[in-house]
This record gives sequence, C-alpha cells and structure tokens, in this order.
Amino acid sequence: MVQMSIRLPSRRDRHPAPGLSGPARVDRRTKNLTKRLRPGDVAVIDHEDLDRVSAEALVACRPAAVVNASSSISGRYPNLGPEILVAAGIPLLDHAGPDAMAIKEGTPVTIEDGSVHAEGHTVATGTVLDTEAVQAAMALARAGLSDQLEAFAENTMDYLRKERELLFDGVGVPDIRTDLDGRHVLIVVRGYHYKEDLQTLRHYIREYKPILIGVDGGADALIEARHKPDLIVGDMDSVSDDALRCGAEIVVHAYRDGRAPGLERVRSLGVEPVVFPATGTSEDVAMLLADDKGAELIVAVGTHVTLVEFLDKGRSGMASTFLTRLRVGGKLVDAKGVSRLYRARISGLSLVVMLTVGLLALGAALWSTDGGRALIQVVGARIDDLWSSIQGVFG
Repeated sequence: MVQMSIRLPSRRDRHPAPGLSGPARVDRRTKNLTKRLRPGDVAVIDHEDLDRVSAEALVACRPAAVVNASSSISGRYPNLGPEILVAAGIPLLDHAGPDAMAIKEGTPVTIEDGSVHAEGHTVATGTVLDTEAVQAAMALARAGLSDQLEAFAENTMDYLRKERELLFDGVGVPDIRTDLDGRHVLIVVRGYHYKEDLQTLRHYIREYKPILIGVDGGADALIEARHKPDLIVGDMDSVSDDALRCGAEIVVHAYRDGRAPGLERVRSLGVEPVVFPATGTSEDVAMLLADDKGAELIVAVGTHVTLVEFLDKGRSGMASTFLTRLRVGGKLVDAKGVSRLYRARISGLSLVVMLTVGLLALGAALWSTDGGRALIQVVGARIDDLWSSIQGVFG
C-alpha cells in the first residue's frame, strides 16, 4: 500500500492563533478523553487521521483547543475530523509530537503562536490548522482512496478464506440465553447519527419491541435513549460498567486464537459472559449472531458501511462487514441516516391557518347546542369587560 505524504503549511506560514489557556486533559485514546473533558479544557490527543465520530465527540465537550501529537490528516484518505473541529471554531494544533503527550493531566497550559506553554516553558510545537490548510490537505488525501480500495479487495478474499465456515455454515456461533427466533432485532453501534436515528425509531421500538443489541458503546447509547439492552456484544473497550451491570446478556468478541481482552473486565464485575471468537468487527459478530439465532428482521443503527467509515475506525481494507451483509441478505434493514430521510416542514403560516380553522370548527360545534351558545356568550362578555378595563387604563 502506498502511503501518501502531505506537507501542510509550516507554523511560520500560518497566521498565529491568539493565546488560549486551560487545564490539559491528556489521553492517547480520544474516546476515553471525551468522558472527562469539560468546556474550557485543552484536549491533548494522539490520534492520527482524526475521524468524524471522535471530532463530533470533542466538539460536544466544547474544549478551548485541541492539541494532536500525531498528524490529523496523514493523507491515507479524506477523514472529516479536522474539518469538523475547525468549522466549530475550535483551534487545532496539529503534529505537536510526542512531547505533547508528556504533559501532566490537569496542568494549566497556554497555546500561542503554534506552541504549547506550561509552567513558563515551551513543551510542544505544532502547526495551527485553519480552514484553508484543512481543505488543501483533504484535496490531496482523496487521491489515497484508490490504494485503500485495492487493499479492501485483497482483504475480502483473505477474510473469506479465514471465515468460510462461519459465514456459510454458522460454525463457531455460540449458544445464548436470549431468544431471537422469529423476533425483530435492533443492533445499535455508536456511529454516525445514532442519536437522531434512535429518536426517529422510538415508535418502531415501542410497537414491535425488538430485541435490543448494543455493540460496545452502543449499549450506553440505548440506555441514554431510555431503552434497556437485551444483549451487549463487543470487545468491551468502550462500554461502561453500568451498562455491563444492567442485566443484559454479555457476548465477548474474542480473537480467533482465543484471546479475549474484555473477558477479564466483564468477569471482574461479577458477570459471566459468552465468548464468540471471530475475525472481523464486533458489529459483524452481532449481525451473524442475530442471523444464526433466527431473527426475522435485523435493523442496524450507526453501523459502518462505506470505505471511509472503515478507515475512520482504523480498519484499513477491512471487508468483513461487506461479506457479513451478503450473508445476512434480505433480513437486514440499514436505519443509518433514517432521521435525515424525511423531516416534516410546516411553515408558520400553515400553523396559523390550522389553528384558525380549528377554533372556527370548535366555535361552530359549540354554537349548535344551547349550552355551547351560553358558554360563548359568557366568554364574549368576559372579553368585553377585559377590553373595557384596558381602555380605561390607557384611555
């Protein structure tokens, strides 16, 4: 695979950002950092090719600035994270180097002229990215997609060779307590637009009562939307302890060699999980499990389906979901983005007309009865008295 190299304008070429100060919050994993990041903090991350979901999580925390020790746009593909940060007005100091990660948690820092200052010393130096710099880098990065597409095709065949029996015959799918046979299943991944889509599907959930499967942090997404997950599937790296203790059945996604990094964590909470060894992503495991256990319909929210989305997840060339979706076939309904499919748009004039027509209809109904006419006359008299009082005050 060809690795593209993008040269962004150097710090000397950029217009310096004004001084920004705040306590540093430092973490190599952006999704962990956002759990404790507060408005006015300075986020210090080490995130090459900052993805859209991470950027949106950072924006929601409203930090004073973001310092990235790595390159926010390496050139492999056009990742949208930096553009989202800059558009939100959050200063981004890019490629600050490993020294940035040595900043101690909570240390007051100041960002000025492309440098990070702490305790009177310059501790890291990087490039201030603005809209112009991000757009130039993105234009060059789009050329890298052809290399990623080739890797995707190669990985498709490799995955097929490794997981032929699982994909075609269901060999290796473990038994679970939760009964999925003949039921609708809703699989939630904390991906793009998952909150909006869950809100849009609330009537469907209430009417059909599907089995709710949260994929890692998707379990927390369900709980935030006031739903209780029936199953939690994943390697357990981004789901909360509270979600794991909610009473849902836990399925730990393990590597093919049997290693399961999340197994010890789940057991330490007093929960005995089911282990599912498989190559691919946790959302693939959730879909294969639902299909093998007889789900009538599988509705997916927030899942990853495009090449850019896979690369955002750090899964270069990963083709497992492509083949999994072929296996699941007509059972699968992708609800991602359903919240944007249709949005009712009612103008102010239409609301006024509807309200007027409703009041006229109510008045006609009341006038057709003796009691209604009496009520209208009483209300009319009260209004007349009120109007007379107002005229007396201002007259």
